[in-house]
Amino acid sequence: MAVLQALVIACLSLFLATTVALVWVFPIGRARASDSDAKKASISVQIVVLGDIGHSPRMQYHAESVAKHGGRVTIIGYQSKLPPRMTVTEFAYVNKIPLPASPPKPELLSNPLVSIVALPPPPKMLQTKNNVLFPLLAVLKVLQQTWFLWSALVYRSKPAQWMLIQLKPGTELSCEFCIGVLLFQETEVATLSQRQNPPTVPTLVMAQLACWLRNTRLIIDWHNFGYSILAMKLGPRHPMVKFLRFHEMTACRFATAHFCVSKAMARMLQQEINLVAPILVLHDRPPELFQPIVREDEKFAFLTSLPETKNFVKAYRAGRQCELLVSSTSWTQDEDFSIFLDALCQYSTHAATVDAKLPDLYVIITGKGPLQRTYLRAIAALTAEGKLRKIHIQCAWLTIQDYAKLLACSSLGVCLHTSSSGVDLPMKVVDMFGAGLPVVAWDRYQAWPELITEGVDGKGFGSAEELSRHLIDLLGEDRSQLQWLRQGARNASKRRWDDEWDPVAGEFLGLTS
Repeated sequence: MAVLQALVIACLSLFLATTVALVWVFPIGRARASDSDAKKASISVQIVVLGDIGHSPRMQYHAESVAKHGGRVTIIGYQSKLPPRMTVTEFAYVNKIPLPASPPKPELLSNPLVSIVALPPPPKMLQTKNNVLFPLLAVLKVLQQTWFLWSALVYRSKPAQWMLIQLKPGTELSCEFCIGVLLFQETEVATLSQRQNPPTVPTLVMAQLACWLRNTRLIIDWHNFGYSILAMKLGPRHPMVKFLRFHEMTACRFATAHFCVSKAMARMLQQEINLVAPILVLHDRPPELFQPIVREDEKFAFLTSLPETKNFVKAYRAGRQCELLVSSTSWTQDEDFSIFLDALCQYSTHAATVDAKLPDLYVIITGKGPLQRTYLRAIAALTAEGKLRKIHIQCAWLTIQDYAKLLACSSLGVCLHTSSSGVDLPMKVVDMFGAGLPVVAWDRYQAWPELITEGVDGKGFGSAEELSRHLIDLLGEDRSQLQWLRQGARNASKRRWDDEWDPVAGEFLGLTS
């Protein structure tokens, strides 16, 4: 433990010394606000994404909304690029990568009010599978990332009135310096060394320092608490979890304002930290891209064009009873996918022994993440054992446009998000509602009532048995309950992102009145 504490102090000292040296050697042009800055046309926002811009839909929505109202936006983050006329799937196949790229939205790339300051990815020379070289290369990688991020924050981007930085699930795992080097508990060194997210702990401090030097006001957009995600891996009493919690709860006090995704999260921030700065609840809402598809011919035209759903279309046209289910997952520890697999096994057994009229289920699972291969092996094993009869599972990685259409063409959505903190809400359910898709979702957390109205637009479950029962009840011969939920989902979809953003964030930033 003494060695760990010494290494933590050493790493923080190294970071602070590096930052001070950079400020001393490369002076920063301090831009102060003028009277004209109060005008709507001159409002500027710097959006800092911890990770790939294309994988951060909420931050992209922020950028679109600011630009829509005439504000200037600078997005800082990693930018994946696809060659011209090449799809995401083709790019992944050609480059032999399991996790394909996800470029920013085309609307952002073509908007003259939006500029992107891309962070260079770590060089391949800093990636290694060698356990001996990993600690040294990890330190060099963090120093390199620190410089590139600092350069983007204060040298490569124009001064802005506001800086909006996200704190979301998963970003704390990118701090390989703290986990991989200090703890030596990360066994997947090869995977760790390929992560390109800037480390969370110095990023928030660097953002605050940049704001102070440039007279910029900082807003933290809370998606979840990083320490709660890390606690699922290391345990709540682990020193690194306690350190990360202390860091998040302390550093956030210097922000001008806070956005958060639920009222429950706002209450937690107020009660546990006693923040003085405004805490504004900004619920996730679907953008206009997610819309219901009513016409059957339009649905099947799309499903026929998608490789993952061609078998479903063939079965449907052959007269077989079948339904299309979709589940979007990040394949992480806060989504227990084994619950879904157990429920599907129980559904299969019920169909074989009790109700042979139950339809075949074609399940499309979208998303990517660290536990994907583990669950794919489990699916293959269950299929080989004959426990998934009448169940057909396909994994897919889709463009945002195809994902929106897939939701609109499906019969039911499944959400396995368990909420590490109890107060965050999964955006995937909001997207499903936007497409008019009813949802069954894990409901054992505090913020649940803010997301789904039980029996109106979805149903909750707390076990595989409950989920299996919902599938049997909703997809059996009597579809009245499913139709009722579908209508409720369509009603829930009427409130869109603009309806939520304009009176909250837009008004606070001075872009709307």
